[in-house]
Amino acid sequence: MNATFPDETAAKAPLQLLIAAPRGFCAGVDRAIEIVERAIERYGAPVYVRHEIVHNKFVVDSLKAKGAIFVEELEQVPDGVPVVFSAHGVPKVVPAEATARGLDWLDATCPLVSKVHRQAERKVEAGKHILFIGHKGHPEVIGTMGQVPEGAMTLVETIDDVENLNFPDDAPLAFLTQTTLSVDDTAAIVDALKTRFPQIVGPRAEDICYATSNRQAAVKAIASRCQLVLVIGAPNSSNSVRLVEVAEREGARSRLIQRAAEIQPEWLDGVETLGLTAGASAPELLVREVVERLRDWRSVSEETIVSAEEHMVFKLPRQLVG
Repeated sequence: MNATFPDETAAKAPLQLLIAAPRGFCAGVDRAIEIVERAIERYGAPVYVRHEIVHNKFVVDSLKAKGAIFVEELEQVPDGVPVVFSAHGVPKVVPAEATARGLDWLDATCPLVSKVHRQAERKVEAGKHILFIGHKGHPEVIGTMGQVPEGAMTLVETIDDVENLNFPDDAPLAFLTQTTLSVDDTAAIVDALKTRFPQIVGPRAEDICYATSNRQAAVKAIASRCQLVLVIGAPNSSNSVRLVEVAEREGARSRLIQRAAEIQPEWLDGVETLGLTAGASAPELLVREVVERLRDWRSVSEETIVSAEEHMVFKLPRQLVG
């Protein structure tokens, strides 16, 4: 008599899967990756990239396989080879140094980050001191603060930081923000700044990028219906970490994962409805990988919840066109 095993014969429990849309790659990430790929095609391997082009190990490893070499500093780039600057932006001194060395360089900075750079320059030229809302040490913050003279910008991370600012009540102040922040957190900090310094001026339009805002709104649209929300993204990806926070605020447990293999079956205990999204640097391939992993344990029914449509496309640098 042949033995049977319960895990082989038992019916899989149902799992409703709510997939957020929009999710995954934004126009800035698409552009940055295409810049590296086209640079390899045009110049031949290797092409050097200063810092991770975007915060996603799968993407970085894929580009390495095609001939990209990632370094932390420009001094690690040999003479005579092309170099790409990451989507997060770089301080002004970096392209200046590359030019002085005669390097062929390509700027993959997201155009929405570049917009903040130009705003910073204009505010300082107008005599304003900038209070920059962002996370210390993030490449985008380092790049933006590096657009203006040292001391012209003060980093603000929390409402407590606002309370501890020592500027006179009539100081000429302006504020700008990192593009990948929590919409809700940033709004609270901006309100605190305006209360503390009524004369402060801000950008004409919100600096938080459309993709960050849309992905947070998409998570809000599903999280209240879920017991667990999985966010595909890297731990150093600001926009991905914010998605976890948004889901938790809506009452769902949430976990940040980089690949499907990280998911543990016990996470699904008591979960009837699971939410799934991906940060702006995570490819759709990884979303499908997670869905297939879930199907190993449960009978999955998928539903995509669309909260916005995205049609943004950014132009490539002129060196790669034609």
